[in-house]
Amino acid sequence: MSPVVYANGASLVVNPDPARGQFSSLRVGLREVLNRGRDAAMVTLVDRPPVCAETLATLEAAYEHAAIHRKWAAIPEYQGKHGHPILAGREMLEAFLRAPETSNARDVEHAHQSEIEYVPVDDLLVAINVDTPEQYAALSLPPQLLPSS
Repeated sequence: MSPVVYANGASLVVNPDPARGQFSSLRVGLREVLNRGRDAAMVTLVDRPPVCAETLATLEAAYEHAAIHRKWAAIPEYQGKHGHPILAGREMLEAFLRAPETSNARDVEHAHQSEIEYVPVDDLLVAINVDTPEQYAALSLPPQLLPSS
């Protein structure tokens, strides 16, 4: 996996204590983002399929516009359901890092809803989890036939 990551100009960060849970892994990654001098990060879960390139462009444009209005993040939503990836700015990254270790990303998001721009997209993939081989195989189906999660 690491050759693919590095070949695409990305970096790989490993949680030294993954038993602490998913939120601890997020925080390890976000600390690295800030340590590398970045002010924003695109965050998604490993059980989410890649979204359409158009969705990423829409999310980026919405984030840039929202930043003018002091919003901390842009989160896609499909038919009212919040999804991934999220584009989080420095303020949101710091909110994740300040949160108690027993929190989760959803708690932090809900605590800062007024600072988030929710972006309607026409991309079902922002709201789908892929947890089984059958769900993965179904990704090759037309969008109207994909299972909902």
